[in-house]
Amino acid sequence: MTAFPQHNASAAEWSDWRWQMRHRVHDLATLERYIHPTEGERAAIAATEGLFRWTITPYYASLMDAIDPTCPVRQHVVPQHAEVEPDIVGVVDPLDEVGHSPVKNLVHNYPDKVAFCVTSECAVYCRYCLCKRMVGDADFMMRKDELREALAYLRATPAIRDVLLTGGDPLVFSDANLDWLLSELRAIPHVEVVRLGSRLPVVNPFRITDALCEVLRTHHPVWLNTHFNHPKELTPEAAEACARLADAGVPLGNQSVLLRGINDDVATMRALCEGLVAMRVRPYYLYQAQLIGGTAHLRTPIETGLSLMRELRGHTSGFAVPAYILDTPDGKVPLTRDYVLGRAGDHVVMETTRGTVWAEPNPLPEGYEAPVHLLAIALPADAKTIPTRAPTFVPVPDGYAAVE
Repeated sequence: MTAFPQHNASAAEWSDWRWQMRHRVHDLATLERYIHPTEGERAAIAATEGLFRWTITPYYASLMDAIDPTCPVRQHVVPQHAEVEPDIVGVVDPLDEVGHSPVKNLVHNYPDKVAFCVTSECAVYCRYCLCKRMVGDADFMMRKDELREALAYLRATPAIRDVLLTGGDPLVFSDANLDWLLSELRAIPHVEVVRLGSRLPVVNPFRITDALCEVLRTHHPVWLNTHFNHPKELTPEAAEACARLADAGVPLGNQSVLLRGINDDVATMRALCEGLVAMRVRPYYLYQAQLIGGTAHLRTPIETGLSLMRELRGHTSGFAVPAYILDTPDGKVPLTRDYVLGRAGDHVVMETTRGTVWAEPNPLPEGYEAPVHLLAIALPADAKTIPTRAPTFVPVPDGYAAVE
């Protein structure tokens, strides 16, 4: 008997994380088993072909509302036509990760920390992803010799005490490969902390097996930050995955992204944060969405995030309130009055933790009523920023091309 008719799957198959990976949704015909795509979604799937990849695990697809295109889960993963509409930036590397990579996929932007992008594969491809330029791209996959080259750099750099395994998603590795990599890292005396950044507890929670937890347990201290964005993702399956990790001694944090129309209201964000705490997951960061081409429809004014934080603080448990953060090429900047200097037209200006000045392009939508008001200032002459303009963009295989 099939318990999950969309894929003719038994209950045992459905709860097998490898089965979930093998049967990911990445074509319109399969998507139609889960939802009734709108004409706009159909057009977006055609328009983004060769430009932005998309794929969805059957489990995560089953969380989508079949009828409502504004479903927050559906907006996460189904292409939208706004992705190919004009944007103030193209498909870029806004954090200059390539420039901070001494070897392939090893981002060394902090003196004592690195982000080790061990794979370009994810279980799903989120529409707002910072790594849209690399996810699913074979050129960013890591061969064993390339992993060893990165490990050699870590061994030769004693200042590094904290290694974040990210990607892509490191938990798409098999237990054996993950055990090998963690063993190599644990053999480096100056590496004190290993962190995993993974969305699999959200989009393929069956990956969190007892065997995986045993691998992690043997390499402590191992921390894991996952990525829930909406209360609809806080399912019994996700709660069970997080419980297994917590019971294995893995401290859990959550990094959300502030997304317009998905979680940019107080009720939703509070429900998310309090639901995470109930699952023993600490709300860690709330990220301002990055300037990635094709994501303008999901980005919010920074004033929206500042207002959210003001409404959360004092109205829920202190440890249920994440830090509101913007990632820049000069490191993460807390979006608080201590760092935010004001608004200079379409830019929000801030001082970074390194003492530099960053001007984040963040234009206010027409008719937007700011819930908080930033000091109006002139753009500092020494401010770093991402160049922007308002040309007409047309999709090409490698990203956007500007029509002069």
